Amino acid sequence: MAGALTKRNGRGLSLTPLEMFPQLRTIENMMSRMFDDSEEGWLGGTLSPMVDVSETENAIDVQVDLPGMKAEEIDIQVHNNQLTIKGERQEEKEEKGRTFHRIERRSGTFARVITLPAEVDENKVDAQYKDGVLKITLPRTTDVKAKKICVKA
Repeated sequence: MAGALTKRNGRGLSLTPLEMFPQLRTIENMMSRMFDDSEEGWLGGTLSPMVDVSETENAIDVQVDLPGMKAEEIDIQVHNNQLTIKGERQEEKEEKGRTFHRIERRSGTFARVITLPAEVDENKVDAQYKDGVLKITLPRTTDVKAKKICVKA
């Protein structure tokens, strides 16, 4: 720990908090890497669109925020009670004479796999894409719908 001791107001030697608790340095490094904008950061280079999943008596509805994409760039698959949504958001091409001061919108590939809360009819799935929102309606299979039982007194 050479150099870890410092004088404080001429009253003796003391340690800085990061030198007293080396784990703090590790945590600080991990947090820096996690929020690093480069491809090597934990969140760098990945896309994970926001998803809402709701259920009615007849269907499961999924809404996904995918701004700036085209419908043909989105791949949707339903298999074994799982919904998979994949795609790729293209990076905007740099233009001559344009200087970027900030680039925060991510580009690249993404994939979300959602386990569905009920059995669905894979042949009747409907997907609509409008204003950057993908809406998927997955009709529940008729044989799995809950049957209401009347209780007799």
